Amino acid sequence: MTALTDDTLPTTPRAMRDEMIVFVVMALLLASVPFTGVYPFFVMQALCFALLACAFNLLIGYGGLLSFGHAMFLGTAGYCSAHALKVWALPPELGILVGIAAAFVLSIVTGYISIRRQGIYFSMITLALSQLLYFIYLQAPFTHGEDGIQGIPQGRMFGVLDLTKPTVLYYVVLVGFLAGFLLIFRIINSPFGEVLKSIRENEQRAISLGYRTDQYKFLAFVLSGTLAGFAGSLKVFVAQNASLTDVHWSMSGEVVLMTLVGGLGTIFGPVVGAFVIIAMQQYLASFGQWVTVIQGSIFVICVLTFRRGVIGEIAHYFRRSL
Repeated sequence: MTALTDDTLPTTPRAMRDEMIVFVVMALLLASVPFTGVYPFFVMQALCFALLACAFNLLIGYGGLLSFGHAMFLGTAGYCSAHALKVWALPPELGILVGIAAAFVLSIVTGYISIRRQGIYFSMITLALSQLLYFIYLQAPFTHGEDGIQGIPQGRMFGVLDLTKPTVLYYVVLVGFLAGFLLIFRIINSPFGEVLKSIRENEQRAISLGYRTDQYKFLAFVLSGTLAGFAGSLKVFVAQNASLTDVHWSMSGEVVLMTLVGGLGTIFGPVVGAFVIIAMQQYLASFGQWVTVIQGSIFVICVLTFRRGVIGEIAHYFRRSL
């Protein structure tokens, strides 16, 4: 049993009702953003990272598997979507599918290599594979090295939605985020999700009950990696570039930080954590490299003071599942 999940509340009809109420409130608040004067680029960027953090949380928060290489799915999907959009001139919807497919294949390969390892060995293998891909992309011709793929066309989705318009792009990203979030929510509250939680709590007991735990962990890894790739494909339309930054190990570290700040093993925690970290990066940009030091300090404070994270502490106080 991991120390961070001792206070996990059981899934009940009341808990699911509370979670759906919070989801509806969150969706309405996010849908109202274009009418509030908030800078849409910031929120779109935060939504992409929120989906990435939720995908990562599916693996560690509910499967108990700590990956230090989730940036490879984000970056790979971004590069493949960018290449499909700019070089192959595919429409946006197909560009997204190319990125998702690339992340899906990559998660199968890397999952097959790493999933049978336990604890720190699993984490180190995912980190090593991520760094291997980083250096491959640094030299690969289609990624354009340190320059990355710039000036990616946004185009028209389904021939109707003009993604060059900020409001249209915002709602496309929002729908993508909400769809990914609902999929993760459904996975967590399915029989598959319950088995994942039992593996996290006591894998040997799950094995004794007849579950093939390696298969469940492998499927969770593939789902998590594919959803992380979906976030990477959406991010390409927001940033209009694909670069090595998204594949670097530090990006994987940021995802860990987002999840811990929001609340590991909570449904809404990674969303809050992503918005907190992205907002901090935006407003503290003038501090330059000191932003990294501040992020590290926040990480230490989270571990030492409120180990449940923001949403985890709120859920614990009100005895609610969030």
